[in-house]
Amino acid sequence: MTTCFPLPLAALLLAAPPLAAEMTLGSPDLTPGEAIGPEFVFDGFGCSGPNLSPALNWSGAPEGTGSFILTVYDPDAPTGSGFWHWSLFNLPADTVALPRGAGKAADLPAGAVQARNDYSQNAYGGPCPPEGDAPHRYVFTIYAMPQDALPIDETASGAVVGFFAHTGALDSASLTATYGR
Repeated sequence: MTTCFPLPLAALLLAAPPLAAEMTLGSPDLTPGEAIGPEFVFDGFGCSGPNLSPALNWSGAPEGTGSFILTVYDPDAPTGSGFWHWSLFNLPADTVALPRGAGKAADLPAGAVQARNDYSQNAYGGPCPPEGDAPHRYVFTIYAMPQDALPIDETASGAVVGFFAHTGALDSASLTATYGR
């Protein structure tokens, strides 16, 4: 059976502007759905890794992006509320990547702020799930924000940064990797 559109509808469909590019988040260090390497594991809580943040890159931010938020969240942590491993905000709008190890304050773009993670550090905190747990999911998400800066500082928790991200983002993209021990 052939479907025919009325001529005015067909003209509208043909004249419609192309769809905007969707945001994407990638990493040369992480493969979606696969295990996170030992170089990114936390050093503490019974784990002994170098605690490097993985390299990340993103594209497709919408027009009007003033800054970015980056979060790393473990929804499988046995806390009742998940676990914030990294919350980075006020990343300048022209930022499209972070190199491996950028989770240390000295390696961040000017103006970027790291909130307090659930290890009580203002830094990247790698995976370290309880021994014997099924592998946990680590959700890396980049959010395009309309403002240049959030009205919070480095004392904010990951949950507060997440509130701003979830209530005000223009768009977002995620990459999920796993880790178990």
